[in-house]
This record gives sequence, structure tokens and C-alpha cells, in this order.
Amino acid sequence: MAEHQDVIVVGAGLAGLVAARTLAERGLSVLVLEREAEVGGRQRTRTVDGFVLDRGFQLINPAYPDLPKHADLAALDLQQFRAGVLVRGTDGLALLADPRREPAAVARMLRTTRGTGLLEPRTLAGLARWAGPALVAPGRTKHGDDAPLTAAWDAAGVTGPLRRAVLEPFLQGVLADPHLTTSHRFVQLLVRMFLLGTPGVPARGVRALPDQLAARAGAAGARVELGVAVDRVTPEGTGVRVATADGRALTARAAVVAVGPEAFAPVTGQADVPSRGLTTWWFRAPNAPDERFLAVDGTRSGPLVHTAVMSAVAPGLSPDGTPLVQATALLDPAAARVTDEAARLHAARIWGVDAAGWDLLARDDVAHALPVQSVPLQLRRPAGVAPGVYAAGDHRDTASIQGAVVSGARVADAVAEDLGARG
Repeated sequence: MAEHQDVIVVGAGLAGLVAARTLAERGLSVLVLEREAEVGGRQRTRTVDGFVLDRGFQLINPAYPDLPKHADLAALDLQQFRAGVLVRGTDGLALLADPRREPAAVARMLRTTRGTGLLEPRTLAGLARWAGPALVAPGRTKHGDDAPLTAAWDAAGVTGPLRRAVLEPFLQGVLADPHLTTSHRFVQLLVRMFLLGTPGVPARGVRALPDQLAARAGAAGARVELGVAVDRVTPEGTGVRVATADGRALTARAAVVAVGPEAFAPVTGQADVPSRGLTTWWFRAPNAPDERFLAVDGTRSGPLVHTAVMSAVAPGLSPDGTPLVQATALLDPAAARVTDEAARLHAARIWGVDAAGWDLLARDDVAHALPVQSVPLQLRRPAGVAPGVYAAGDHRDTASIQGAVVSGARVADAVAEDLGARG
């Protein structure tokens, strides 16, 4: 391994790979050190009994504006969910769908929501008051007054069954936030992305995205070393010193630390990055319905925040056509551990089927699934954290794939400028 580089990037997640490619394209020598045996960070995939399982529930939204600058979305072969959500109620599954993108589902929506209060005009008006500004003036939304999501909903008049049965469990799962104290400005921007694009999964799992970014970084001249854990990055002289877990000391003119929230403080010596966790179960479920909508439990009768029949969305995730179901719950260190059996029974109850034939394929406890987006929202943190030491990742911009790729490119440009690299 070379002892000196222009830049060492610590972490081969999305932000690190985008940073590496950007720096290499600016004419700098770049070495990426990744502690795992594969690239991807939180975006990883494996195969169990022939089923293709992501590490946790993963979605890619093609509406993210910066993603096409760094990835070939067509090559990812995104398999998209349908634009709506199924809601388990006491009388069955009700459908809430976007009539613009799902005109054929409108009749089913009207039929299944009758008498539920989910389409209460007063609540819909409140939701429009809350979400509307992000659709018509996203720039102002980014810098407007902020408040916890629950307080902003109260002020806008977002109440009733739609909030309790749909919005709360759905966004608890999206944000990994049990109390919905997340910045409402961040959630407005997130909802805007949901309305502009329909999320999906690559045909063979989310790993296709970091694999593509790694290939592009390699083609630009960056080198990626796997299985190399970094203990600490510190300024030294006119550059930086990178100490690895196996006792080596590497030097570079600069370092980009692009690690997850849990590793950022130990590697940099900076403050801890608060984060929240999620648990996802993967079940072989022979009797699961052929539904491409995400489902939530409006009765709130179990631990899950959402579930989906992933093989209905992306048939290639199943080796033989047997339905593959994901089920996700909040991972709260202060709460009792959710058992596999509780997750299995709740998922089957949401779908309205018997769980007797369901088999657990895998369980993913992702303790640091998402950085906390607290009030007031800080959309962009400084690139540099110490002389010669820079930080990238979705915890430096916004907690999303969009935030990760934006951060990687933004920080790389700052490093290149500071090092005097060509434009």
C-alpha cells in the first residue's frame, strides 16, 4: 500500500465514493480505505437461500436531483413501488394512492376508504397547508422558520385518522423517529421528493448503486482498499496522518472522512453524530399478496412501522417466485427488543394472511440507520473539521442518498480547491 497520497478517503459508502471519483477527476492521487470487505456503507446486499436481501429496507428515489450526476439510473434497473400506501384498519386494507400517478386505483381508494375518515376534507386541507410551501417554493422552505414535525402539523391542522393511522407510522419508519421531533422543514423537502418521484429498488438489490459508483471512481484513477479499518485521522505537519487498526501510519496532503454516524467521532475526535436505528426482518412468505404498495398498520396493534412484499416490486429478488416480505420496526435502545415472532405475526396481520408458513430469512438490526435531523435544520455543515481533515456524508448535509452524493461532491470540490488542483 502506498505510504503517501494526495488524498485519503476513509469510507467507501456513497459519499466517499463520489468524493473519490471527483478528486481523481481533478487530477489528484486518491486512496480509499474501507473497513468492510465490500463497498457500500449502509447500502449493502447479500443473498440468503437464493433471496436477494438488502441490509435493512432500502429505497432509491429517481427524483433526487443530484443522483443522475453521479449514477446511471437506467443501468440500476429500478423496480418501482406503486404511488400510494395500504392502511390496515379494523375492516380490512384501505388504499391511499396518488390519483395523478395511479388513476386506475382511484375507484379502489374511494371504495376502501369509505367510512374510515382517512379522506376527511379538513385534514386534507391541513396537509396541503403544511406540504404546499415545499412544492411551490422549496428554496424558501429550506430557510424558513423551523419546528418539530408534530408541532408543525398541529399548527397546520393535520389531525384525525389520516395523521394517526397513516402519516405517523409511515414517517416514523422513514425517519426512524418514534416521537416525530424531526425538523418539519426536512420532512417537507422529503415529502416533496415522494410527490415528484416514485421510489424503487434496483432489480438485484441496492448494492448496484455503490458498485456503480466504485467502478466510476476506479475508472477515474482512485484506488479502493477493502478490509482496512482506520482508527484515527489527525493533522500532521502540512498534511494528515491516517492510523489504521493494523498499526500502519499513512500520510497524505488531506483526508476526507466519509464514515457513518457511529464512527465519525472516534475517527476524527469531533463531537458525536446523533443517529437513530431500525430493525428489518426478511420473510419467505408463500401466501403474501401480490401488492406493490407499502403497507402500514392504522390500528397500531404491533411493533412494525411498515411492511412490503418486495418480490412483487422486484421479482428478481426471489429465486423461484415465492413472495419475499420485508417488515420494519424502530430500533430503540431504551425499549424492549422486538422479537422475530412478534414481527412475523404483525406483518402477516397487516397483510391479512396466516403467518404459519412464513420463514425468517434474516434480521437486520441497523443501530445507526439515519442521522438525526433536529431543529433547527442545518442543511450544510462545513467541509473542513480540522487542518487538512474534511468530512462528508449524509450527516453533513441531509439524511438521504441525495444528501450523501451532494456531500461527497461538495467536500471533494473544497479539498481540490484547497490543494490547488485543476478545475
